[in-house]
Amino acid sequence: MSSRSQDNAAAEAVQRRAVYQMKAEFFRILGHPVRVRILELLRDGERSVGALQNELQMDSSGTSQHLGVLRKHGILEGRREGTSVYYTVRDPRIFQLLEVSKQILTSSLTESQAVLGPRIFQLLEVSKQILPSSLTESQAVLGELAGAE
Repeated sequence: MSSRSQDNAAAEAVQRRAVYQMKAEFFRILGHPVRVRILELLRDGERSVGALQNELQMDSSGTSQHLGVLRKHGILEGRREGTSVYYTVRDPRIFQLLEVSKQILTSSLTESQAVLGPRIFQLLEVSKQILPSSLTESQAVLGELAGAE
């Protein structure tokens, strides 16, 4: 491999790592339940900070903090009208991302339920049989300890 090819390969590796880092940062930003909820609330269009605050049932400082993170990273954009600030999602493809994540989670849960469904009832029955006898044994031991004092 020539020196030029090695340099190109190294530069591509650096670029790939930078892209991976940016993607990870993007998902880290979206990785808070309040931020996901904010995005879901904005699916229907622009909302004021006050309206978001009411829906989230959070104080103004907590709401503003999450909105600030989303705005700083270019996910939301805001506009001021009088004393109110209104937010919208900058790129509507974020809703596609949320929808795909919902589909993946739903599919995983469905598969888990299909596998565990019949088995979970068997486990519950076994636990009902084990727990009462363990409880009775524990009570007997505690009674003996109490009588020994």
